[in-house]
Amino acid sequence: MKVIAIEEHMLPRDILASAGIDLGLRAGKRAAQLDDVGEGRLRIMDDAGIDVQVLSALSYFVQDLEPEQSVPLHRELNDRLASAVSEHPDRFRAFAALPMTAAAAAVAELTRCVDELGFVGAMIHGQTNGVFLDDPSVRPILAAAARLDVPIYLHPAPTPLVVQEAYFSGLAPEVAACLSTSGWGWHAECGMHVLRMVAAGVFEELPALKVIVGHMGEGLPFHLDRIESMLNPVVTGHTLSIAETLRRNLYLTTSGYNTDAPLLSALSAFGVDHILFSVDHPFGDSAQATTYLRSAPVDAGDREKIAHGNAESLLRI
Repeated sequence: MKVIAIEEHMLPRDILASAGIDLGLRAGKRAAQLDDVGEGRLRIMDDAGIDVQVLSALSYFVQDLEPEQSVPLHRELNDRLASAVSEHPDRFRAFAALPMTAAAAAVAELTRCVDELGFVGAMIHGQTNGVFLDDPSVRPILAAAARLDVPIYLHPAPTPLVVQEAYFSGLAPEVAACLSTSGWGWHAECGMHVLRMVAAGVFEELPALKVIVGHMGEGLPFHLDRIESMLNPVVTGHTLSIAETLRRNLYLTTSGYNTDAPLLSALSAFGVDHILFSVDHPFGDSAQATTYLRSAPVDAGDREKIAHGNAESLLRI
């Protein structure tokens, strides 16, 4: 069975250093794996039975930079991604990293990455300096993605400082750091971010816009019926309901989730055609993820869709 994994991170140590950021201090023991888009990564893929990774720069470390620094740095990141793809064209594809503090430059960079470099979409990490993707200032970037017919992968990022102080203060530092991010906080924020986009009418204005979220839907499948019954009556004037919009425009990946309950919830809420396999490398275990994929409680046809068919269709791989 062919396997395509689509939330697989990289981040070159030297490019981050040029922005004055030490990748080792930010990513700890994962720094070496983030820096590697060569033999070490390919060995992990081979051992797990992964044919293709869609690479993405874990660029939330630099997403808030001022435009004069952000624009050239993101161009350099994308050139490095393109180089990795060109060296292993049968194993890698890429999502663009965008300088979100400069909307016009982000549109230009997304267009360059898709039209010239063959990228399959872009990854954006949460809000940028407190600005969410429903803000009108970001609309040109989303409109460009819709025009280019490529998805935006909305990845979680740390919550704003005011949220961290309100929700996670008073805890041991290592507990607060985990609870505010991968232990819960940024999944809840990412799900809320998507709902802001729906409620603000982003998908009414851009019905062709496709958004991907990871981690089996960031809690949205479990809560979808409640969201529909509570939020839909107060979000008026839309052609589709909240749930209908999400089922049309949102795609989910399995990144980091390898058990039956979240998968079955996602399948029930969104249907198999909107679910794609991913690992969340290097934060997820590739072998564990593919082992679960091959044993998950779905029939053979649905397994093929999740493993590679939906990615081939959505990303034109």
